Amino acid sequence: MKKYIIIALMSVFVISCKSKAVAVQNSNTTTTEVVTKKDNKAIEKHYENKLDFSTLYIKASAKYVDEKQSQNVTAEIRIEKDKQILISVRFLGITMAKALITPTAVSYYEKINSTYYEGDFSSLSKWLGTDLDYTKVQNLLIGEAFDDLREGKYTQTIVENLFRLEDEKDQNIKKAFYLDPEKYLVQKEEISQPSENRKLEINYSDAKTFSQGTIPTALTINAVQPKGTTNINLNYNNISFNEELSFPYSVPSGYKKVQIK
Repeated sequence: MKKYIIIALMSVFVISCKSKAVAVQNSNTTTTEVVTKKDNKAIEKHYENKLDFSTLYIKASAKYVDEKQSQNVTAEIRIEKDKQILISVRFLGITMAKALITPTAVSYYEKINSTYYEGDFSSLSKWLGTDLDYTKVQNLLIGEAFDDLREGKYTQTIVENLFRLEDEKDQNIKKAFYLDPEKYLVQKEEISQPSENRKLEINYSDAKTFSQGTIPTALTINAVQPKGTTNINLNYNNISFNEELSFPYSVPSGYKKVQIK
């Protein structure tokens, strides 16, 4: 069923193009609101939070909702930093979809319709309406800014006590990143294509700190496109770093290859 593909991909890719700030949390407490002033080094401070790991293993619960249905599933995310990401989506313990992402290739299969896809980021970028690459997918999952903020030009304003960084480059695709004023973690990201009626919003919350760094444990992805609205909530229930991980992926026999256009 298509929703399993979307969960596998959206929880990793973000399907189409995204407002409510949430407080940053560590494992025990919620930070208090402070008065925020512009900070010319906000971007630099954001990258001081970079996670230091070789592998990351996440067990998550996921809820998928669109205008026709709602579904609760579990997701297992395995990341070998900068090399590969494997996502498995399960329902009642049965694997319904898998997605394997590397810097050069994207593959997935889903059980309901017995279909699979193999391709690269160029096809997916065209389909989703925004440029994607491996680094952006990895950043989405670990709570770093979707784009490399050091490479762009941004207008900074204060919105709901968060630093709002708005991309000045492209008038066709609007992007905004919201950082908290204490740890400079990403709290929200917005990507929109007004002319195409597409909008993607990602909210992060419940950040927890480990010896490897800080990572959000709750993600909410809201996607609006001409065909309707999709919402995915991801909650990271179990996180472990630097374990030896395997990345088993093979398309079952008899599955039909599909094209993304």
